[in-house]
Amino acid sequence: MLAEIITIGDEILIGQIVDTNSAWIAQELNKIGVRVKQISSVSDDREHILTALAEASKRASIILITGGLGPTKDDITKKTIADYFGVKLIENEASLNNVTAIFAKYNRPLLEVNRQQAFVPENCEVVINKNGTAPGMWFNIDGKIYISMPGVPHEMMYMMEESVIPKLKASLKLPFIIHKTILTVGEGESFLAERIADIEDSLPDFIKLAYLPKLGQVRLRLSGYGDDETLLNTKINEFSAKIIERVANVFVADEDIPVEKAILNLMEKKGLTLSVAESCTGGYISHLLTQHAGSSKVFLGGGISYSYELKESILGVKNETLWQHGAVSKETVQEMVEGALLNFKSDYAVAVTGIAGPDGGSLEKPVGTVWIAVANNDKTIVKMFKFGNKRKQNIERTAISALSMLITLLNNTGK
Repeated sequence: MLAEIITIGDEILIGQIVDTNSAWIAQELNKIGVRVKQISSVSDDREHILTALAEASKRASIILITGGLGPTKDDITKKTIADYFGVKLIENEASLNNVTAIFAKYNRPLLEVNRQQAFVPENCEVVINKNGTAPGMWFNIDGKIYISMPGVPHEMMYMMEESVIPKLKASLKLPFIIHKTILTVGEGESFLAERIADIEDSLPDFIKLAYLPKLGQVRLRLSGYGDDETLLNTKINEFSAKIIERVANVFVADEDIPVEKAILNLMEKKGLTLSVAESCTGGYISHLLTQHAGSSKVFLGGGISYSYELKESILGVKNETLWQHGAVSKETVQEMVEGALLNFKSDYAVAVTGIAGPDGGSLEKPVGTVWIAVANNDKTIVKMFKFGNKRKQNIERTAISALSMLITLLNNTGK
């Protein structure tokens, strides 16, 4: 069963807001066996919307539309959909009662422009919006299902979870879709593809393998489609195990989580703690870790030490080391990581120092030069990296490289 998502709004096309609705809707549809064929964003323009609807109906059986249902004149989705089906707008009593109740709750007058939100195309089934005034609309026309929902994310999400998804499941015979994600770090997709080529070639027709690379890591996603859920799970697990065995040296996790979450899970399981000493990343590694609930069970904290003075006072880096070798050096990063272990009293530590750019480089140490160290009480690993000249990318690459080194140390250590 194929679906298409259409998001409506000039604010998306000019970059004023990011379309998070489509990604979330696609994930929810996937869970119930509906595959998204295409995602389109269109402007608040009648002809543009009409064209998008007509083209979507040729590609998909389910068309989901978000946006353009507000009370102002630029919100034209509802009227345009009525024109698309050649019907008129009528006042819906349930929608009017909903709008009236919301305004009464906040002791605000019900303006005519708000009352107009209760008008819907006469051929739709209303989906009451329990979190706002704009109703959703369900159309079942010529074997195609059209669902129009508000663009406000939380209103759309509740409507999908409480009404749209249950109705789709009740209305359609849907196949099963099973995904299994294998997270790897430290090896490019082309090298991984070559290592597992024979396994990929032996996959049955109902299982596909996708390579999803991102800054030093690659997700391998196995996707199975069919009517037999037991068979799908059995085969997905069988081929997942084969791939994990083959790429064991770069394997991180067999679930769809970021590398820092995999580290937190592993360290929590082993009862280990972590601290950081960040210079060129300016706290970005700490941010990646602490964005996950429960990170405090593992992550003790650390220091962001740009200056020589803070490297000395917080981390115990020797003054002569800094002046003899510089802040961006093997010697300095080694003392930083060992100082983090000692002063923050953690089981493991990560330290980074480098030249993020765009200025500050030299012939000897150009922009993008980064030293990274990871350590426990028994072992310290130090590596130099040469990234590019873009500051944001250098910070992100430094962080993922540091986390990759950390998980390698964790996997190669008995504790």
